[in-house]
Amino acid sequence: MNQKREALLLLEDGTAYKGLALGIHGTTGGEICFNTGMTGYQEIYTDPSYYGQIIVNTNSHIGNYGVQLEDEEESSSVKIRGMVCNTFSTIYSRYTADFSLQEYFERAGIVGISNVDTRHLVRHVRQKGVMNAIISSEILDEAQLMEELKKIPSMDGLELSSQVTTDEAYFMGDEKTSKWRIAVMDYGIKKSILKNLTSRGCYCKVFPAKTSFEEVMKWQPDGFFISNGPGDPSAMLYAVESVNQMIKSNKPLFGICLGHQLLALSSGINTYKMHHGHRGLNHPVKNLISGFCEITSQNHGFAVNPDEIESHPDIEITHVNLNDKTIEGIRRKDHPAFSVQYHPEASPGPHDSRYLFDDFIKLLSEN
Repeated sequence: MNQKREALLLLEDGTAYKGLALGIHGTTGGEICFNTGMTGYQEIYTDPSYYGQIIVNTNSHIGNYGVQLEDEEESSSVKIRGMVCNTFSTIYSRYTADFSLQEYFERAGIVGISNVDTRHLVRHVRQKGVMNAIISSEILDEAQLMEELKKIPSMDGLELSSQVTTDEAYFMGDEKTSKWRIAVMDYGIKKSILKNLTSRGCYCKVFPAKTSFEEVMKWQPDGFFISNGPGDPSAMLYAVESVNQMIKSNKPLFGICLGHQLLALSSGINTYKMHHGHRGLNHPVKNLISGFCEITSQNHGFAVNPDEIESHPDIEITHVNLNDKTIEGIRRKDHPAFSVQYHPEASPGPHDSRYLFDDFIKLLSEN
């Protein structure tokens, strides 16, 4: 692709940024959000939790280590709608890379824009809040592009997990050597989460999002894992009902990110859309049980209501965000169920929180 082709980024509030096209020629739209991680762009692009979103990479150089397919894919395909960056590199230095990020986007059919002042863009989103946006290398007239932008639905109230979940149930791990059978609800599961479970002796059956509780129980699992995923959790009434039944079964349950929000909703606690969300690799979280601080990887635009949690007789707050005091972890006092808002598998990110998988195994052992 001609890297000098112009492109236009237009935000819902009318703010426009001119730049250069990357990926394929075309037009794409979705909710714009930013990730502050300095590395791990491939893991970010393939994370199903980003489905329906345009990602702003705040690191100044993107693409300079290319793409390696074997180890860094979090799902079977690129899930983002588009990408925005400052400097986009069409060459790469890592000798083990399979090809450039440009070729990767071309294969995936992704539209993007570079040469954007991402510092200004991020400050704008932080001030105004998250909103929809559109990128085009075809339509450079702002008025015409705004008409296309108006057609994009808001993330608020949007159910997306059913669009990224597996079509059929599948297995992960070794059935003969594994000690525990874990029913994994795929609302947008990441491969690295499954690796953390199987490496700890779990044999996992990964179920499509809308699988009924009765169907899951036919497999006779020892515990449940509720995955991360995209969209508004309050629009997932089918999942809330399933998780509620899992809690009542009194088998150990562990939820991550969207799974955290679904555990809260199943316990009668509401969620809300955040002003601009948490997306990055350096979010400080305090474990209220141990007193230790963790540096965490996060990717979420919704959160659970703190006032409702604090007044809930059967919920204990286990983790809080040290930047804004949002709720990062909860556990049920009356059932063996717990969850965290962040990503302990940390792909990409620091490994401070991987002990949570060990806590889940301990819960399985004690139950």
